[in-house]
Amino acid sequence: MGAASNRIPVVIDGFISTAGALIAYCLEPKTRDYMFAAHNSVEIGHKVMLEKLGLRPILDLDLRLGEGTGAALAMLMIEAGLKIYKEMATFGEAEVSNKD
Repeated sequence: MGAASNRIPVVIDGFISTAGALIAYCLEPKTRDYMFAAHNSVEIGHKVMLEKLGLRPILDLDLRLGEGTGAALAMLMIEAGLKIYKEMATFGEAEVSNKD
């Protein structure tokens, strides 16, 4: 909730952090706007919590280790997505649109 109040996104890893995120969401639904679900854990109930939050996990790798591996991997995907969004040329900028 503190991160959301400061407009800072968070990456939710597995079952335990998703339970905390769900509590934050129930107290203040706007917190969801600052959450990324790292992965879909194989722990029972994790998928249900993500569905309640309305979050789609970035990865689905059958993880259940509990040491933040999913978040570490998802951060790479988030960073790559940001780099593409900020730096990749559009077809028009690259002059590939409407070429014969």
